[in-house]
Amino acid sequence: MMRSLFSGVSGLQNHQTRMDVVGNNISNINTTGFKRGRVSFQDMLYQQSAAAARPTEDVGGVNPKEIGLGMSIASIDTIHTQGSLQTTGVQSDLAISGTGFFILNNGDNSYYTRAGAFNTDRDGLLVNPANGMKVQGWMSRETNGVQVMDTSRQTEDLIIPIGSKDPARATTSVNFACNLDKRTPFIGEGAGQAEITAGTWGTEIKVYDSFGIDHTLRMELSRVPGETNVWNATVVVDPENANPTNAAVGLGAAAPAPGDGNTFTVNFSNLGNLAGVTDAAGNASPETGAVIMRVAFDVQDAAVGADGAVIRQEFELNLGTVGGLVNSITNYAEKSTTKAFTQDGYTMGYLENYKIDSTGTITGVYSNGTNRTLGQIALASFANQGGLEKAGDNTYVVSNNSGNANVGVTNTQGRGKIIPGTLEMSNVDMAEQFVDMIVTQRGFQANTRTIQTADQLLQELLQLKR
Repeated sequence: MMRSLFSGVSGLQNHQTRMDVVGNNISNINTTGFKRGRVSFQDMLYQQSAAAARPTEDVGGVNPKEIGLGMSIASIDTIHTQGSLQTTGVQSDLAISGTGFFILNNGDNSYYTRAGAFNTDRDGLLVNPANGMKVQGWMSRETNGVQVMDTSRQTEDLIIPIGSKDPARATTSVNFACNLDKRTPFIGEGAGQAEITAGTWGTEIKVYDSFGIDHTLRMELSRVPGETNVWNATVVVDPENANPTNAAVGLGAAAPAPGDGNTFTVNFSNLGNLAGVTDAAGNASPETGAVIMRVAFDVQDAAVGADGAVIRQEFELNLGTVGGLVNSITNYAEKSTTKAFTQDGYTMGYLENYKIDSTGTITGVYSNGTNRTLGQIALASFANQGGLEKAGDNTYVVSNNSGNANVGVTNTQGRGKIIPGTLEMSNVDMAEQFVDMIVTQRGFQANTRTIQTADQLLQELLQLKR
């Protein structure tokens, strides 16, 4: 008789636990990155009143007689299914599409979360503004003037230094690619196209010295009289400047000095492709590969060197490759153009903004028009993510059954990708939770009826002596 009472009590207690989980799910219906819980039941111990008997020659086998002693909770699982993604338009809001967790640091402790509502604090640290935990990843390092991202290192705090300076960079390379119209008349033959003055085609671009001061680089090209595929080129820096810049051009390994000359000839093949160049000293470019001239000029309106000498700036002028068509100078019977004319220098700038892409790479946008990789956000995955322990604040911690965190970049080893400007919503399904609530309520009511009926039987038994 008492067994049914205790069975009913176990049913009440465990259905109440299930109701607690359902209530927690519903309360977090709008919690960013929340993963719903699920309760599973199992039967408990059994009292055996008769054991099983094997068959004999006379009678068959007999099954055991067992009376159940109630039920218990088998597990309370965290269901890590993907939640819906909500677009916010906030550049620091991040969601994970697929498997993985953001890594947060609080002192010596690491926490893991799917809630990516991040922002920067006053020191530029990328943090969870709700609790101040710092987002982990890798900061880029500058090696030999090149930004390098080493994701094999230990993760660290991510810093986005809004307002920081990007120092000026002197121009080291100018890429010149255009077409010189083969129909251009020789000097003295009269004007042809509107752009051509006395048979000369010219173009300009700004280059920068180490102080970030811009200078005008002008190249003028004209056909050599009597030659079909040869053009003369003249390079001038700051042509409108009152003080000469002593620009010089050469093919040697060393920088040209003032007086070496600022002219060279460009040779084309009969097919209109670049065949090579010859500088003022008679040096010829290689018959294959890239055609690169060295240009040097005096830096005006800048501080002089320690010895009082004028600072001299050097850069490479890349005309393309011998026989090349793409990003090379050519000589076809088409309108003269400056299809590509780029250089790699710039003035000083300030970090104005940043953006995060699907790989978690943080790119700084500077006022001087440059973009620089600042860092990359790390993701963690687990062999058993259901084994993580919830630590509150939308975070998880490692448990004995979750396995250690496998930290790396997105889209590798099963980790998902980052969706910037969005947040992952809770994966709680309201309709499912209401149905589960009804089932739990009915289960609880049924167990109360078991207790009431057992109590009535005991009452009848106690009244037998009356």
